[in-house]
Amino acid sequence: MMRSRLQFPLQTLRRYGRQCLAFSFGLLLTWIVAQGTVQVAAQTQSPVTDSDTPIAQAAPDPTDALTQGRRYYQQGRYAQAQQAWEQAVTEFARNGDRARQALGLSYLAMVHQDLGDWSAAEKAIAQSLALLSQNSGQFPTIVLAQVLNTQASLQFNQSQFQPAYQTWQQAQAHYTAAGDQLGAWGTQINQAQALKELGFYRRATQMLLALNTDLAELPDSELKLSGLQTLGSALQAVGNTPMSYQALEQGLTIAQELGATRQISRLHTQIGRLVAQLGDLDRALAYFQTAARVADQAIDQLPANLELLKIYRLQSRWSAAGAIAPQLYEQLATLPPSRTQLYGVINLAHQVQQLPPDTLGLSFTQLDILLRDAATTAAQFQDHRAIAHILRERGNLYALAEQPSQAIELMEQSVTLARALPAEDVLSQSAWRLGQLLGASGERDGAIAAYIEAVQALQSLRGDLVAINQDLQFSFREGVEPVYRELVSLLLATPQPSQTELEQARNTIEGLQLAELDNYFQEACADLEAQNIDQADPAATVFYPIILPDKLAVILAQAGQPLRYYQTAIPQAQLEQQLDQLLMDLHPAADYEKRLANAGQLYDWLIRPAQAQQALHNTKTLVFVLDGMLRNIPMSVLYDGEHYLIEQYAIAFSPGLQLLQGQPLSDRNLDAVVGGISAARGQFRALPEVEREVERIAQQTDSTTLINAEFTSAAVSQAVQTRPIDVVHLATHGQFSSNPEETFFLTWNGRINVRELADILQNRQQAEGKPIELLVLSACDTATGDDRATLGLAGLAVKSGVRSTVATLWPIKDQVAAQLMIDFYEQLLTPGVTRAEALRQAQLRLLAQPDYQDPFFWSPYILVGNWR
Repeated sequence: MMRSRLQFPLQTLRRYGRQCLAFSFGLLLTWIVAQGTVQVAAQTQSPVTDSDTPIAQAAPDPTDALTQGRRYYQQGRYAQAQQAWEQAVTEFARNGDRARQALGLSYLAMVHQDLGDWSAAEKAIAQSLALLSQNSGQFPTIVLAQVLNTQASLQFNQSQFQPAYQTWQQAQAHYTAAGDQLGAWGTQINQAQALKELGFYRRATQMLLALNTDLAELPDSELKLSGLQTLGSALQAVGNTPMSYQALEQGLTIAQELGATRQISRLHTQIGRLVAQLGDLDRALAYFQTAARVADQAIDQLPANLELLKIYRLQSRWSAAGAIAPQLYEQLATLPPSRTQLYGVINLAHQVQQLPPDTLGLSFTQLDILLRDAATTAAQFQDHRAIAHILRERGNLYALAEQPSQAIELMEQSVTLARALPAEDVLSQSAWRLGQLLGASGERDGAIAAYIEAVQALQSLRGDLVAINQDLQFSFREGVEPVYRELVSLLLATPQPSQTELEQARNTIEGLQLAELDNYFQEACADLEAQNIDQADPAATVFYPIILPDKLAVILAQAGQPLRYYQTAIPQAQLEQQLDQLLMDLHPAADYEKRLANAGQLYDWLIRPAQAQQALHNTKTLVFVLDGMLRNIPMSVLYDGEHYLIEQYAIAFSPGLQLLQGQPLSDRNLDAVVGGISAARGQFRALPEVEREVERIAQQTDSTTLINAEFTSAAVSQAVQTRPIDVVHLATHGQFSSNPEETFFLTWNGRINVRELADILQNRQQAEGKPIELLVLSACDTATGDDRATLGLAGLAVKSGVRSTVATLWPIKDQVAAQLMIDFYEQLLTPGVTRAEALRQAQLRLLAQPDYQDPFFWSPYILVGNWR
């Protein structure tokens, strides 16, 4: 399974690596042809035989086969490329041409990877390296660079990220020595990808930004254009969206200056995809329309038109979608076979089947014939992944035609093939669809088994979904989240699920929580040493409320006890509307009685059934693993008719099933970095009480303090890195958002985003071997209108490796915030008091004051992570 999971990061490398490869091929072929000319000249000096001697026919020039293989490879015809290169390698070996033999073997290793034949790839690169070793110092530098580049890609694919990084460094040196600047840049980009996989996000970004600086110094040219296009893809892969956009826009400007029509179209499509991922569909639409308009070749117009169809579908513009679909059909039917045409057919079939039937514009027969023809092309190309996609889309087509038995048969074939390849991205979608079909046919057990296989495939991908073929890339909302939720719905379909079903449902929701965070950062969050939260504390009860289409399900977990379960029948839309209303009711100007009624209703759904079962008799702390819009509600405001929940229990939140191990804070002197900004900065108002907050906390801890002009990103990083610390306390404006680029914390000289802060904290832990126990963010807000804004908080808590995080869901008066924080630290240092209890006591002190009894003042403070 290891190789299949890492196949997708490697696809990312190939996606922008092939652009570099075209130039490297050019240099290599210049060398090949030059050397071949010398050999031919030598042959013409052979003695002339008499006329009776039979004239031997000239053997095929293996350099021609090498060149033809390159053409096949760039066309995506991998099987033909393999055949041509095998022929070339055989001839080079027969002729004793070790350099070209090694080069051909490295090409074979490369194409074997694309065909999924990893053992053949390993064998080919081993033979190539053996030839290098036997002929040390005799091979041209450019050949050494190519062989090392291929070796590094194989190492990367086998999770050997550190060796891959080092091999790419060697390849870079050889590309540079050979004068192949683009090849050198390509290996730098690959090094950055390896650093990202090793967890060194900042180093990866710095390497790419340095490359951006190198490119900026070049005059505008095709070389610079290709470099910027490649860099833009790489920056997107490491999650640096702003710099990716900047690089692509720079490339677009150069393409326009050079009149490079093909690149202008492709860059508009690439930028449009980036903008669409950020949620700006109208702007993305404009990019795709321009890309389609300026393209002077049908093959370049195709990706833009497919993206237009997707945007129309997402915006429910059915007439526009119905108009462009037949155009795409005609375009695909007339294009010659190629990988672009092949995957275009799959894309079109997938999208049109999601349109309302009356706007489809294409018949069942048209689509079925198009897919059958595509299957023939895929078989010719030996592209088994494409065949698995086609089987799934044909299965979907037969399901729409109400032919379920044929649909299930085709879907089973797709699953079997995807499983055998293995192709986890295909498997996740095909097994999911098979589960839906089996469920609709009443085969619950078979449906559950198919869903479980789909979820396992998604989990094996983790942060690699961004690397899937862009023509077929599925979004988290469309192709990931529904798989998990539909499986949970199946498992909890009965009023009293079995313990096995409850355990499976809980683990599935845990998987969804992790998948959301991976999707948030566009990479897999680190796996750290942890324990199950329901086994961590016998005085804690863990609630897993799950929002399903027709009900609110709650799983209850306690140490040493079987799982409990109860549910409330309520449509999801109605529940979410009520949660929205409760959030608005927490404003001080809202109706008091209405607030209590709505808070009481949520209490009745989540807490009262557990109390009725006497499940909370010995409980001191309630831990919530919240789902969906429930994350926006501070559970402390739940109301039983007489008391708020915070008056009865300490409360904590967990991003998932796992709890990071922590150390008690009440039995030690705390080492802390405490900083903030009291002065107004730009659009951000002054927080005059921050100075008092920082000063008082510094008196209670052994602290490094950073106030106002001292509070810079660099200073925070240095303070965290220079000595062992337990606590990082930041009293500054901040915002949590479902977009990591919009999750930030204000510094004196700008902003530090969530990735940078998580990276600073995580790198410090890796260097010191000692985790930061507590991160406090005392003046944060959640983005307006963003129902997933708290993902930013959960993401920071998980990715940074910090054991506990205390933060606010909305800002309150800074004098109130300062006093609550001072009280929190006073309680935190009291022997025997847990972190959750310390926060609870500080909140209760506010609640006891007549001016601050309103939940608006005390409820936004939440603790995420280890509560002990």
